[in-house]
Parts: sequence; structure tokens; C-alpha cells
Amino acid sequence: MTRVIGLISGTSVDGIDAALVDVVGSQTDLQVQLVAGETFPYPAHLRSQILSVCSGEALSVAQLAELDDAIAQEFAAAALTVQAKYDKAELIGSHGQTVYHRPTRKGAEGEKGRFSASSPVPGTEMGYSLQLGRGALIAQLTGITTVSNFRSADIAAGGQGAPLVPIVDACLLAEPNLRLCIQNLGGIGNVTYLPAASKGENKGESEISSLGDGILGWDTGPANSLLDLAVQHFSGGTKTCDENGSWAASGIPCQALVADWLKQQFFSQPPPKSTGRELFGADYFDRCLLEAQAYHLSPADVLATLTELTAASIVHSYQTFLPAMPDRVLLCGGGSHNLYLKGRLQAQLHPVEVLTTSEAGLSVDFKEAIAFAVLAQWRVRGIPGNLPRVTGARTPVLLGEINSCWHSWA
Repeated sequence: MTRVIGLISGTSVDGIDAALVDVVGSQTDLQVQLVAGETFPYPAHLRSQILSVCSGEALSVAQLAELDDAIAQEFAAAALTVQAKYDKAELIGSHGQTVYHRPTRKGAEGEKGRFSASSPVPGTEMGYSLQLGRGALIAQLTGITTVSNFRSADIAAGGQGAPLVPIVDACLLAEPNLRLCIQNLGGIGNVTYLPAASKGENKGESEISSLGDGILGWDTGPANSLLDLAVQHFSGGTKTCDENGSWAASGIPCQALVADWLKQQFFSQPPPKSTGRELFGADYFDRCLLEAQAYHLSPADVLATLTELTAASIVHSYQTFLPAMPDRVLLCGGGSHNLYLKGRLQAQLHPVEVLTTSEAGLSVDFKEAIAFAVLAQWRVRGIPGNLPRVTGARTPVLLGEINSCWHSWA
């Protein structure tokens, strides 16, 4: 058993999710127990700065360094606090805070991401993803070996660097007789598709390629990002989210706008694909708000329409790219608490059952943090953590950089 702390702050920038986890096994025999979980909000000024950077605000190198250190200090404090009442963790897996994500773009000849510096594939651009909160500083501040910068190795291998959680979903949530979709509703939505019996009984721990057979995953588009921006706009900054979706529930969605917004190129782009606030952020929201004016929508109507876009884009993604519709959808992330959004998903997916990962035994609030705790354990054990069929990478790779303190891993 390894006691690991998983840390992540998602694209909603709500705060740092910290999960203290006992990890047993590795892949097909993986078991996790959540010992403690807590979300630590950023100080208001730091959250505001992060959101500004995510929206494209320019920074000097010195300012970037200061922001990187400030985030690392908050992550280290979260790690120390979440384990304060328990035996000390042996390892930290820190995803960090994404402030920029540029997906790999494939050219006509680059479907498999085969490019090099000397002979790049025409039209292909290598991806880039920046997560702040440097692991070396977290390791020094906590005295715990820290794995960080999980996305870079997959991107270097031609992948999107995202999503990385599907393989952990497969190990923890797969059902032998059900097709499942694990739908994360953070700032950006992403899905893991698990075919029935994807967690086979005869697969050895090292057979990552076999474990990944039939598993799919990609970013579905906006989840909470546009909703949070709308709430902040209409409340004059006094609110940051639509609690339980109650504000949106009082409005009427404009289906004509939803149909128009679904024409955005990202929604029809086949996987592998990933996105972020660079696309579905403040500029996108401003365009949505401008287009909504022609329909004379109230603030509640705009929120209902943006919620409908989230639900409709998820359903469109399933119908377009899955080999078969799921038997059950398990929601996780902050958006799983949005009862109006959950209801719209249930209505559009009927008769598919819509539950949460908590109902399947895995916390909706800390599932992503748990996943990076697992990925950190795999990294120090030398187990590749990406699924090439999901990210588009050429090969399985070890994910994350190991930042040791005084103790090293064999």
C-alpha cells in the first residue's frame, strides 16, 4: 500500500482539490481508499490573477515566476493540511493549475502524430500545455517526493496531453456487463467511454495496451466555464457559480441559439481532441452574450441556454463519436452538483441512466485528484499512464517528472 496525496485545480479555478489516498495494486488489481479530501479555495486575488492569465493577459517572465511560486505554495499548504491528522503520505501527485493549453493539431498526413523537428508533417503543430505550481518547490515545502508536469511527455509523443484520467477510470469503474460513460463536469467537460468488460480478468498488470482496448476519451466542450462567467457577469461579481443550477432553472433555453452554437468546429472535430479556456473562455462568452441580445433573453434565459449548450454538446458528442450509446452515465466534478444540468442531461439521454461516480463508490468531488495520486504511484513504479488511443500519442509513456526531497524511489 502507498499513501499518496493527489492535488489538482481544474479549469473552473474554484480551488485546489486535495485527496489523501491509500493506493493498493497497480492496474487491473487497483484499489483506492479515500482517507481524506478537502477543497482549498485560492485567495481571491490569486484566483483573479489566474483567471486573467487564462484569458490571455500578458505577463513578464518575472510575473510568471511569481505566479508559479504562489500556486506551488498554495498546493503545498493544501497537501500539508489534508494529511495533518493522519500518517504522513509517501508521495504527492500534483496536476497543478492549467493556465494555457494548445492541443496538438494534425495535418492531412499526421493522423498518427508522426512528426519531427527535422521533417515536420505539413500542417501539424505540436501541442503545448502549461500547468503552474512547480513540483520541485512543493517537494521541498512538504518534504514529500512530488510527481508533477504530467501532460508534457504525452504531448512530446504526439498526443494531446489530455485527457489522462480514462485509464484510471477503467481500472476503478469498469463494469463487466455495462457500457459506461464517465462524464467529468469541470470548467471543461471530458468523457471516458468504457465498453462492457473492459477490465478483463485475464489481463496482466503490465499489459497497458490490452487494458486500453475499446476505451475512448476526449474533451466534450464547455461544462461550467461559460456558466460561471455568465453568473459572474449577471451578478456583478457577487456570485461565482449557479448553485444547484437554480438560476438557470428559472429561465427558458433558446434552442435556436444552441443549434447555432453547436456548429462551432470543435464539436464536429473527431477525437482525439482537447480544449480549454483558450476556446471556451471569456471571448467565447462575450460572443454568446452578443448573439443572445437578438433574442431578448433575460439573464435566467441566457443561463438556461448555456446550460443547454453544455448538455446538448455532451449528447451530440456521444451520438457522433461513440461506437454505441452507454447503458449508464456517471457524472463527476463540480457540475455534477448542478441539478438543472443533470436533469437536462437525463432528459436528452433518456433512457440512459444518469448517476454520479459517488453512487459507484468514487467521490464526485475528488475523483480527479484521486486519479493523479494513482498516476503518480504508477510513475514511480515505472508504469506508463497514458492511453495512446485516447490522447493520440504514438506510444505509451511514463507521465510526470519526479521531484525528490530527501527520499528516493527504487
